[in-house]
Amino acid sequence: MTHVALVGTGAIGASWAAAFLARGFTVSATDPAPGAEAAAREAVRRHWPALEMLGVAQGADPGALIWADDLAGCIAGADLVLENGPERIDFKRRIFAEMDRLTGPDTILASSSSTLMPSEYQSDCTNHPGRVILAHPFYPPHLVPLVEVVGGAASDPASLDRAMTILAEAGKKPIRLKREIRGHIANRLQAALWQEAYHLVDQGVASVADVDTAIAHGPGLRWALLGPFLTQHLSGGAAGLGHVLAHLGPPTEAMWRDLGSVHLTPELIGKLVAGVADELGDRPLDEVVAARDAVLQALVRLKSAQALLP
Repeated sequence: MTHVALVGTGAIGASWAAAFLARGFTVSATDPAPGAEAAAREAVRRHWPALEMLGVAQGADPGALIWADDLAGCIAGADLVLENGPERIDFKRRIFAEMDRLTGPDTILASSSSTLMPSEYQSDCTNHPGRVILAHPFYPPHLVPLVEVVGGAASDPASLDRAMTILAEAGKKPIRLKREIRGHIANRLQAALWQEAYHLVDQGVASVADVDTAIAHGPGLRWALLGPFLTQHLSGGAAGLGHVLAHLGPPTEAMWRDLGSVHLTPELIGKLVAGVADELGDRPLDEVVAARDAVLQALVRLKSAQALLP
């Protein structure tokens, strides 16, 4: 049975734990924070009903999480270690150097980092740097299938292959980047959209709620099914993407040149925070999260049944 070890069990780590336990994996975890074990077990318990709706492996048990009081005990014998600690390069370098010292060459060491690149924390792994990679999930990992996988300058392609296989067996939708880049793929795409979203609010073109409505009830619906390229291709009818770019390429380029350059000044941050508060109104945040997750479950279940969709 594949053994996945989780180093750090905050929101990402605990969600990872639930996802792997639901697929019948052996899962160990550690986190030095006070009360971390109780919090992790409670999070797995809370996530479990959603996973049962999506389908869990026969015999899968939310109580099977193996808690270790130290790093060595957590990662001993693991096939894949997923580090979910602070987004600080000094921490990553230190923890990966220690994990490199504590494990054999067949244990894949991966970070869940959103912005750091594997070459940045791989350099201090002097024993077996080839098995050090990145495996970035999208939150919450127990519901959202995407995992971005990429190696650093010293990564062994075989380690990336094994990580892709393990993640696919866990029900994830892993994609493998051809080279490392700051923010990977999805976060860079999000950042591009946020730049213009913030600009539109800053310039008084739209409210925060207007922007959310525009995406949630417009292109976001189609992007969730096909992504940007296939969505654009289908909009061109039988002639496809070539037709779209021939006719709408020039005006699209004109919009690119007109996109805003925005800075997160205190004034803009205040405007965005106030706009979100106005948009939420008196709706309890936990109920909004529950509603989001319920629709995510249904969407993931529907998409998994459609082989023609990406």
